[in-house]
Amino acid sequence: MQGALKGVKVLDLSRVLAGPLGTMLLADLGAEVVRVEQPGGSDDIRHWWPFAGEESTYYLSANRNKKSITLNLKSERGRSLFEDMVQKADVVVENFKAGTLARLGLSYEHLTSINSKIILCSVTGYGQDGPYHKQPGYDPVIQAVAGLMDVTGEADGEATRVGTPVVDIMTSHYVCISILAALRSRDESGKGQHIDLSLLDVQVSSLANIASSYLMNGHVSKRAGNAHGNITPYETFLCRDKPLMIAAGNDRMFAALCNVIGQESLAEDPRFRTNADRIAHRGELREILESVFKTERADAWAEKLAANQVPCGPVNNIEQVFQHDQVKHRDMVVEHSHSSLGMYKGVRNPILSDGNALDVNSAPPTLGEHTTSFLSEWFNFDQKTIDDLKKRVSYRQRLFALCN
Repeated sequence: MQGALKGVKVLDLSRVLAGPLGTMLLADLGAEVVRVEQPGGSDDIRHWWPFAGEESTYYLSANRNKKSITLNLKSERGRSLFEDMVQKADVVVENFKAGTLARLGLSYEHLTSINSKIILCSVTGYGQDGPYHKQPGYDPVIQAVAGLMDVTGEADGEATRVGTPVVDIMTSHYVCISILAALRSRDESGKGQHIDLSLLDVQVSSLANIASSYLMNGHVSKRAGNAHGNITPYETFLCRDKPLMIAAGNDRMFAALCNVIGQESLAEDPRFRTNADRIAHRGELREILESVFKTERADAWAEKLAANQVPCGPVNNIEQVFQHDQVKHRDMVVEHSHSSLGMYKGVRNPILSDGNALDVNSAPPTLGEHTTSFLSEWFNFDQKTIDDLKKRVSYRQRLFALCN
């Protein structure tokens, strides 16, 4: 799988997270991904705290293995150069508001007139059409609108956002999957296609069993905190030092749990004998279990329960995650030299192929880091031509500053 997408050229106009994470997956798989930003930068994520040196750690999380160039798509020369790039490219990824690319004179129809094989992947909050298609889409807003927040949080508390930008992350996977499928389809048809991905669609599709429960029998799921609405004990219990998550998903696991904690009789108690019984007496069972779990540390309980094949794990903070023996064994942290920071550290792509991780060939690029080398490699521009282009950009930036 190493370098599986070698030779695939991707022009990445996307910003923030869903698009960049998706193109990073393509880059991890060997595609040549070129970030295209306006001179001076056009990706807000570059300015999000916290920072390592002058680089946003948020930006660093989504842009390894890519090149970065600056190009003014609002100028005639910039659009012309981008059109030349499209002729040589396989994929364009963008996440402007619906219709923005067309207003720049770069609609899908125009791009296909330049290169009939081009694949355009457009990522928006609500899609390319419909009554909401012009509204901007942000992960927490979509979590709210598409039901995720309403089923997340304590039963008697407020609706809660998931701690990571999970809608963006899920959408990035669909960016990669859909582009891979479009490339395969193009192998057969010889034609590209326009992919329309929306954060709303992705989140609604991810409601999974919650959506099925409503669509098939009208059941409207509600928040249950860390508990499971249909299985118990399947939740967190406070131990001496921190919470422990337990997922005893069947009667055998429940009996094993009871043996571990020295409460064997609970498995035969009529109130708790089956899962249905345990659900009916959830409060009583929780009170009994938590009183026992509070007597020892979470890690100690986890070791005993795991030895008896009861799924469980302590609730770790982020520092503890990266100190976890299994995380370290799996070499989840990768490093690479960085042009301004000296060293970049990140989380590796989770794919292992024949036991091998995907390579990190380059750290996330600084703004415009590869403009000169890119123009030379893709278009054979000499240094004089490149310097002239840079002078034009510099002049326009100074003129803009004077007029504002």
